[in-house]
Amino acid sequence: MRAKRGTFLMWAMVALTLTTGMVEAVSFLALGPVFTAVQTGTMLLLSFALVGVAGLAVVPCLASVAGFTVGAALSARFESRSRVRGHRWFREALIAESLVLAVAAAVAWGIDRPGETLTGHHYTAAGLVALAMGIRNVSTLRAGVRGMPVTVITRALAALIGGSPLTVDTRLAPGAGEQVRRTVSVAAMFAGGLFGAWLLHDVRVGAGAVLLFTAVLGMAVALAFTLAPRERMPDAG
Repeated sequence: MRAKRGTFLMWAMVALTLTTGMVEAVSFLALGPVFTAVQTGTMLLLSFALVGVAGLAVVPCLASVAGFTVGAALSARFESRSRVRGHRWFREALIAESLVLAVAAAVAWGIDRPGETLTGHHYTAAGLVALAMGIRNVSTLRAGVRGMPVTVITRALAALIGGSPLTVDTRLAPGAGEQVRRTVSVAAMFAGGLFGAWLLHDVRVGAGAVLLFTAVLGMAVALAFTLAPRERMPDAG
């Protein structure tokens, strides 16, 4: 049972990493430019916008930071209580973030193409998506799948390179399995961003439709988790 749950959780993280890439494609290309899962990027964009860099705006960055903060705080509080009561907090977190993404999709449904003049719909959608990503950051951190950070691949990429045969740093490469997870994580983020950008830029799919797809995929992962063999989840990553 442990091997089955571990395998499922790994593939769940792959799916979530893929959708993170898609979400960031929507956030940067259609709602901002802004990031919603990677708050490092948002902080930098906010700092650039504050000095008047052309093409950047302060409001979507503030909406993203605010939404992310609320999502992370609520998620941490809820999941702590849920874990104490023996509930399946990871499944519940997936459902919560998917519902928020669905609401964000509804708000962003009229946003048809990148580069539109920013309106209240853009800001509200960015805040809601960031709220969902705040939930995701906390829940995946608690899930503690080594080598699969889901929302930020910088450390995974650095560890992948540092633990490669070129450097042979055994502290960064404790096993081939973890290197595989790091590789898959980096590839999934790239593929998600590529797919999301292709849908928005080439296929001309609306931002709301892309967000709705990520919400549906999140719900599918939650359903699969419900059907997976029961096993105690880790407390933290």
